[in-house]
Amino acid sequence: MTQTPHRAGQGAPAPVHDVLVIRLGALGDFIHSFAPFQAIRQAHPQARITLLTTRPFLELARSCPWFDEVVEDERPGLATPGRLLALRQFLRGFDRVYDLQTSGRTARYFRLAGKPAGWSGHVPGSALAHGNPWRNDMHTRARQRDQLRMAGIESVPEPEIGWLLAQARLTPASLGLEQPYGLLVPGASPGHPAKCWPLRRYGELATILAERGIRPVVVGGMAEKPLAQGVQALCPTALDLTGLTTIADVAGLAAHAWAAVGNDTGPMHLAALTGCRCLTLFCGKGDPALAAPMGLVPGQVRVLWVRDMALLSVQRVAAALW
Repeated sequence: MTQTPHRAGQGAPAPVHDVLVIRLGALGDFIHSFAPFQAIRQAHPQARITLLTTRPFLELARSCPWFDEVVEDERPGLATPGRLLALRQFLRGFDRVYDLQTSGRTARYFRLAGKPAGWSGHVPGSALAHGNPWRNDMHTRARQRDQLRMAGIESVPEPEIGWLLAQARLTPASLGLEQPYGLLVPGASPGHPAKCWPLRRYGELATILAERGIRPVVVGGMAEKPLAQGVQALCPTALDLTGLTTIADVAGLAAHAWAAVGNDTGPMHLAALTGCRCLTLFCGKGDPALAAPMGLVPGQVRVLWVRDMALLSVQRVAAALW
């Protein structure tokens, strides 16, 4: 029988057969939740675990070893009452819910579900509510660990990601990419252009890397193709992989890279999880204390924080790498 986490002082817990995990996005936040995903699976080894997430993460989530089913959150509203009713029925079909998104939307989902006692989240009203008054001042990873602890899951170890690395199609060997090479991540969410270090400086950094015998490799989505071309304009030896890599490919490349340098964006969180030495660039729009990439060992991840990215010099970034 499934062993159900419960708080000290409670009686024997009821068995948990159906578990819902809610994590809607973005990529960096989703990656921060790998450890909680794994811990929830370990706490409920016999339960059926369903993940509710958004369309950009369906493929990644379905490749994870922690879920029996992945369901897309279509975000229905009052204009689509039939879909809203279907969501209500869906949310009421679980013995335990772990809301790792803890947003205004999922607070509404808690009410839509009938405020069940077995809901672990940020909204008061359930027996498993995360009642830490400083939760909004905690790093995402620490906050989620504390949330699970208060729901009875004491151990949240670093996630095992061999399953992800095994899915990589593009590898250093398949690309003929010799060591050492460094990853450059010049893009960011389209809604946050202020988070981007000026493109010319990425090109200048690529030139410094190449002069020191380190092949620059630019990664990102197809939308970052112009950024990679801008880097190549200053450093023709830079390898452009934008639009060609899967998440697994980026993880596999990061696992063997000399280092990764990039803005506050999802691939940097992924690189950190592989053990890659990372330098992440933050501007005043972000708070590293709440959302910086987390490495596996002390000193693996460094952060440079400036109020305005235009003020961050190439010399300072290069000095932080050596």
